[in-house]
Amino acid sequence: MTASNAPQKSPPAKVLVFVDLPGGELDDAGKGIISEASRLAKTLGCEWSAISLAGSENEAIQEFAPYGVPGVTLIEAGPGATDSLEAQGQLLALAAAELGASVVLLPHNDLGGSLAPLLASQLQAALFTEAIGYDSEDDGLKLMRQILGVQVAESKLWDQSVSLVLTMNPRVLSAVVLPTMQRSELQISPWSSSTAVAAGPSRIVERIPPDPQTVDVTEAEVMVSVGLGCNEQGFEQVKELTRLLNASLGVTRPVYDLGYAEFERMVGQTGKTVAPRFYLALGISGSMHHLGGIKDSKKVVSVNIDSKVPIFPNSDEGFVADLRDVLPLLIERVKSATGGTA
Repeated sequence: MTASNAPQKSPPAKVLVFVDLPGGELDDAGKGIISEASRLAKTLGCEWSAISLAGSENEAIQEFAPYGVPGVTLIEAGPGATDSLEAQGQLLALAAAELGASVVLLPHNDLGGSLAPLLASQLQAALFTEAIGYDSEDDGLKLMRQILGVQVAESKLWDQSVSLVLTMNPRVLSAVVLPTMQRSELQISPWSSSTAVAAGPSRIVERIPPDPQTVDVTEAEVMVSVGLGCNEQGFEQVKELTRLLNASLGVTRPVYDLGYAEFERMVGQTGKTVAPRFYLALGISGSMHHLGGIKDSKKVVSVNIDSKVPIFPNSDEGFVADLRDVLPLLIERVKSATGGTA
């Protein structure tokens, strides 16, 4: 029998998804990256599992089940490790290598974006960050990234000859449990490192939640945006409403041109693309540039005096009303519900 000269394919990949549990809860970013891991594994035709830092999050871990997670590895970190990015990166890298992961998947949030280069260095792996999509290509993946508002501005091929650390842009992550996902019976496995891991020179001393009034609109969870249908007096009322709701303020291009707000608050394809959980559009007609900037919002509610404006067909709920009547009533209702304080 003669040996075949055909090229040998790489062994099947294994996807390992890192799931953070901030405050001991599975948040939307965690749910979204778990869903993405399932899709990525199907694309590669391989096995997948989740990994997280151990703690007192047993109830949160059980929330993995509806997403079909076959197994969860809980890293038993030593004292202080959870406050050290370097220690977390080392532990994740050691666990990923021991578990035979070809792809380590993370959301590109503050933690995932910081851990990804540490993991790539430790694993001597390829690194691709802020991906918005991927396609199967021969024995690997064609990876896509969004730059300057272009849907696919860059793509690179990963061929499984090396490990890959991949982060996904939070805008493309969905926390929805798909009907095709079958609930799993979770297999939870503790893991501890046989190698001593030391904390690095940096340490997390305090976690400060973002201020919705100053956070970048691309990171906003709840947004109230205003258009030309609102006059200057109404704009001041909208700012009061955002304070009461603890929401972020957004504006359209015409409102920015009037000087009511800074460029950093402008939403749309000529400003910033946003993907909040809730987007309230007040007095916004809905130009294609603005609609392109809010298309990834989870829920859009709009209020406009003109029933024929384009924003309505692109909203989950729409109300035809005059903002001069609506805003004072809305502010009073919110004050009543919150005790009058933000």
